[in-house]
Amino acid sequence: MLKGDYEGLRKNRMICAESFKMAAIFTHTDIKEEDLLGGDEINMCVAMNQLFQRMRNEGESIGIEKGRQEEKQSALKELLKVKLGTLSSPLEKQLTETSLEKLNELTLNIFNINSEEDVLNLMN
Repeated sequence: MLKGDYEGLRKNRMICAESFKMAAIFTHTDIKEEDLLGGDEINMCVAMNQLFQRMRNEGESIGIEKGRQEEKQSALKELLKVKLGTLSSPLEKQLTETSLEKLNELTLNIFNINSEEDVLNLMN
């Protein structure tokens, strides 16, 4: 496209908004109206930077939530081991697959748990 002149990539490229939308459709890219700066022309560099920043922010949010869930699972497993002595492999696996809401419920009820059966009853 640029015949080996990669310096051209650093220049701000203006394209029409409709072309930008069409490129998004062809590439299956999730473009939202707020990614389009308005008007008939879009500065590709600015628009792509905004899109990547939004995608990065969404990814970080998902990563933070996953980290919280893994931390909660680990802490709850340790509490249950202290409370019950040991945990069976099936129960450990089930705790790993449990939602954050259920993990929170189990944590709040830790003093009411006296057996693996109690844990399973609270999870269901």
